[in-house]
Amino acid sequence: METGILSLMGKYRHRAGLAMVLMCLSMSALMPDKLRTFQITGEAQGTTYAITYYAKRQLATKREIDSAFKSLDASLSIYDPSSLISRFNASQKGIEMDLHFSKVIAKSLQIYRETGSLFDITVYPLVRAWGFGTAAPVAMPDSASIRTLLECVGSDRLEIQGNRLLKTGPCVQVDVNGIAQGYSVDVIARFLEARGIADYMVEVGGEIRTRGLKHPGGEPMRIGIETPSATGFAAPVIREVISIGDGAVTTSGSYRKFRESGGVRLSHIIDPATGFPVRREIISATVVAPDAITADGFDNALLAAGIDGAFEILKTHPEMQVYLIYKKPDGTIADTASAGFGRYIVR
Repeated sequence: METGILSLMGKYRHRAGLAMVLMCLSMSALMPDKLRTFQITGEAQGTTYAITYYAKRQLATKREIDSAFKSLDASLSIYDPSSLISRFNASQKGIEMDLHFSKVIAKSLQIYRETGSLFDITVYPLVRAWGFGTAAPVAMPDSASIRTLLECVGSDRLEIQGNRLLKTGPCVQVDVNGIAQGYSVDVIARFLEARGIADYMVEVGGEIRTRGLKHPGGEPMRIGIETPSATGFAAPVIREVISIGDGAVTTSGSYRKFRESGGVRLSHIIDPATGFPVRREIISATVVAPDAITADGFDNALLAAGIDGAFEILKTHPEMQVYLIYKKPDGTIADTASAGFGRYIVR
C-alpha cells in the first residue's frame, strides 16, 4: 500500500455485507513506455463502484462503464419499475429473458439446487414483508401472513422454457440482489479483458474481482476483510488481509443491514423454509471463487447454513474457499476457514 486505503462500506441498498478494503491503488510514473494507473469510480446499483486498471494508455472510460451498468439495471434492478425483472414480477405467467437475466436466473437456480434451497431468489415477497425491499412495511409481518407468503416462495415454482422464464402463479416474484452485483463485476471484468487489459481490480458494493498485478512494482493486489469489534457491532476493523490472484471475493454479513423489532436484530437474509430472518452464529461469510457470480451467490447461503452446514456445502465445491466470522455464545467474535483459504492470507 503506497497511497492510502479506500474503505468499501458494504452492499448499501441491495444487500448487506462486510466492507472490504482495497489496497491496490498506487500512482505510476506517467511515462509512455510504462504501465499507467487508470481509476474509474462512480455510483451504480444503489451503491458505489471502483475500477483500477493498468495499461500504457486509456482503454476504458467512465462513460462506457456507466453504459454497461445502465444495461444491467435495465434487466436486473428491482428499483426500476420498467426493468425486465420488474416486468416479470408484475406478470401473470412470465416473460422473455435477455442475456443478462437469463444468465443470472440460470446460475441462481443452480445454486438453489446445490445449497438445498438456502439460496432462493423467490423470497422477494418475504424480503418486502420484512422491510428489506423497495419500501418499508407499515408493520412487521405476523405468522399468518408469513404462511400466506410462503405459498408464493420456492424456486421450483420457476421454469425456463427456451428464452422464457415462467412461473406457476402471479404471486411468484424474484429478487436477484443476492447475486446480481457479483454478475455485474464479472461483466465489467470481461469488458476490460476484451479491451486487452490484463491487470485490474473491479469492485461493486464490496464485491471484488482481480487479475494480474499492481503496477509499477508488480506486487500482488491486496484486499482487507473487515469484521465487527470483539465487543460489539459498532466499529469494524481489519481482521485479515488477503491476496487472491486471478479470481473473485465477496462477503455477506448480517451485522450491517438489519432491522430491529422489540430489541431484536432482524437479518436481511430470509430463510425460505420458515419465512423468517435467519438467526445463525455466522455474522460474515467471505467466499473466494473463480468468478464473482459464484462467490456472490454462495456467500448468503453459507451464512444461512451455519458453520457445519457451510462446510458441508463446500465439500462438493473445491473451486471455492471460505472465511467465516462468527459470534460465540459468550458474545466474543471468532473465525474459522476452509482448509485452502490460508494460502490467500498475507502474513
